[in-house]
Amino acid sequence: MGKGANSFGTFLIIGPTCFFLGILFSSFPYDYNVLWTVPTEGRDNYFKILEDHIKFLHASPPIISRILHIVMATGMFGFLLKLYNMSEANMLFDGASLVLYIAGLMVYVTNIVKGFRVVTAGIYGPTEPLPDGEVDDFIGREDSLRVYAASNTILALVLVGVLVLQAGQWYALRKEEAEIAEFATKDAEKKAAGKKNK
Repeated sequence: MGKGANSFGTFLIIGPTCFFLGILFSSFPYDYNVLWTVPTEGRDNYFKILEDHIKFLHASPPIISRILHIVMATGMFGFLLKLYNMSEANMLFDGASLVLYIAGLMVYVTNIVKGFRVVTAGIYGPTEPLPDGEVDDFIGREDSLRVYAASNTILALVLVGVLVLQAGQWYALRKEEAEIAEFATKDAEKKAAGKKNK
């Protein structure tokens, strides 16, 4: 694969990753108060704010979710472009980045999308009282909102990991190019010195 295609693939990965991080950063004020604010009498207000925020996002026009899914597909296309005819040198970085990216997509599908549906429906636990002796394995409103907020934080850390690996790959390639250029210069100097001695 050419160097241009490799750079374009990197761009297709970094762009969507930064886009997702921007979305998560805009949600961080809501998530922070739910996860790390010390319990006080007015803490329920933070849960209500996050709940209203999630309902508002879930009720957004379909074009919003379509744009988000197009951006996700763009990131996957970038990985496929880089992994096609990949060299052993970038297999570690791109392979690990792809694993993190897929893990992020799984967190999004299993926790965040499910959180949107649960909060919008307002069904946090059993709708009827459980018979005596049965264990309630449903989580309540506050725990559901905490899981949603924690999923956003986990997803942000995973995406930062993708960026770190892509930056590490860039650094490793530049270092390799510098070493090759240095060896070539030394080899040319040795050949020139050998010709002078003759």
